[in-house]
Amino acid sequence: MAHAGCGSLATILFLFIFQAAVLQGAAQIPVVSQNLVTDNVSVVEGEMAIISCRVKDNDDSVIQLLNPNRQTIYFRDMRPLKDARFQLVNFSDNELRVSLSNVSLSDEGRYVCQLYTDPPQEAYADITVLVPPGNPMIDAREEVLSEGNETEMTCTAMSSKPAATIRWMKGDKELPGKPKVELTYDRMYTVTSRLTFTVNKEDDGVPVVCIVDHPAVKDFQVQKYLEVQYKPEVKIMVEFPQGLTREGENLELTCQAKGRPQPQRVNWVKVDDDVPSHAVITGADLYIENLNKSYNGTYRCVAANSLGESYDDYILYVYDTAPSTEPAAHDSRAGEGAPRTVDHAVIGGVVAVVVFAMLCLLIVLGRYFARHKGTYFTHEAKGADDAADADTAIINAEGGHTNSDEKKEYYI
Repeated sequence: MAHAGCGSLATILFLFIFQAAVLQGAAQIPVVSQNLVTDNVSVVEGEMAIISCRVKDNDDSVIQLLNPNRQTIYFRDMRPLKDARFQLVNFSDNELRVSLSNVSLSDEGRYVCQLYTDPPQEAYADITVLVPPGNPMIDAREEVLSEGNETEMTCTAMSSKPAATIRWMKGDKELPGKPKVELTYDRMYTVTSRLTFTVNKEDDGVPVVCIVDHPAVKDFQVQKYLEVQYKPEVKIMVEFPQGLTREGENLELTCQAKGRPQPQRVNWVKVDDDVPSHAVITGADLYIENLNKSYNGTYRCVAANSLGESYDDYILYVYDTAPSTEPAAHDSRAGEGAPRTVDHAVIGGVVAVVVFAMLCLLIVLGRYFARHKGTYFTHEAKGADDAADADTAIINAEGGHTNSDEKKEYYI
């Protein structure tokens, strides 16, 4: 026991003498040398940090590690500092490696690796303690939204170091927020991001995600699903028939209405007239038997909820039963305008053919008149062509007028 006490006393005495020697040589300012190297350390609060002092070329000089207050943590492989959180990991002529467990904010600072040479050499390792934020919180100004309205959401990440960064996602689209950073009394940061956007019916059920980025945590996020109310969307579906609507057949229509809140009921009406008396309306279905042309018109399905009213129209045109009058198959939604479209096409074709024929006739007649008119003037001057001189030509030309037997004119 006495032997152990003497050994401990000798160690303390050696350290005291060594520190005194260092202080006595303080006139020799320590220098930063590339021969002694270390690394900065970032560690999450509560976890373990490793500090490594490495010597490239050692001439048996003493290596020691000092805390930010320049107290000796380790001298060679001995720990004078009574803090059991510091433990020796490795000691050799070229390295002193020490671990610090359960790191707290008070451990943050600059640690000194010192090689006792003349002058002493130093290298510095900065320990940065990271404090992750608490669970992010997302708040919405309104829980239930209406289509076309603007809403606002806020996301808060509290008590972190350094300050966190907040991003927003709506579905698969990133939206810009407005961040605000506050430094609290305990050197922590609280970040609040505000998001403003306009909603539409497609946003109903879409998640809005607040993503917190921080070096101490990964995939830190919170989300809120949008609840958007909108007036109904209405669509009429033809259940029967699949092709044209003919006299004597039946018609069955179904009204599909979707909204939030969901429409409780739908109504069938006929625009500018009454629904046929024998038509059967069951919920969203309209059924008419034994169609005839008196049923032609526009049938409308109307659905409503607390946000408004919407409708869809179906134009009924009943065709004859004779196959010869059957036009090309098309959706009955084309309505009454379908036969008129066929008549106009036929009339337009006939008019085009007539115009083209008249143009051709005019061209032929023009060419015919031009040809016969040229022949008339050639015979008129025929007597002058055979004259020996000008006087004879004049006489022959004048004489030609009296020769009615040799000149005949034809007019068509």
